[in-house]
Amino acid sequence: MSGAGAESGGDIRLLAVDDHRLLREALCELLEMYEGLTVVAQAGDGPGGVRMAGLHRPDVVLLDLEMPGPGPLANLRGIRQAAPDARIIVLTMHDDRRLIDALLSAGATGYLHKEADREVLVAAIRSAMAGGTTMFLPSARAARPEREPEPADTLTLRERELMELVAQGLSNRQIGSRLGITEGTVKRHLRNIFDKLGATSRLDAVNRMQPQRRY
Repeated sequence: MSGAGAESGGDIRLLAVDDHRLLREALCELLEMYEGLTVVAQAGDGPGGVRMAGLHRPDVVLLDLEMPGPGPLANLRGIRQAAPDARIIVLTMHDDRRLIDALLSAGATGYLHKEADREVLVAAIRSAMAGGTTMFLPSARAARPEREPEPADTLTLRERELMELVAQGLSNRQIGSRLGITEGTVKRHLRNIFDKLGATSRLDAVNRMQPQRRY
């Protein structure tokens, strides 16, 4: 039986399993920003994911495919056995169709390439709770209307988070406190952002983050 979560009217309870700690923690920080989503546990490998699934009984498990250990199918089956009601969304950098079919047959409810936008991931989580299956592969992006890339597209998730705080008027010290990094690290991020955007000031960078209108 799953924990008291979305099915009883509460938040969707998430477990993130990924061996890259920084990426995993950044993902969890991002998901916590969305209303109705709560990260209840994290794990750095497959066996740890199985343990956390059994302990916390999450509604949705975000499972990285490329981790040392018994392998993706064994990890997925172990999690399903530990938390039978959990929906499992696989995150990966690969698009091996045979592996996709095997994972879906083994009980995965979603398969997302890590290039997927945050909105795609959140939509996949909500869809999984509604009984849906979501697949997102790089080839699927070709069907989307093409647009010229904006300079802001080159920013990392952390740099985008930092710029959101800059836009709110926070100082470097306040931003560092909010993100849990040093003021010097904030300055280094800003230098990188300025270079990527071709900006000369904080205000200029904020303005360049806005999508360019086309007439």
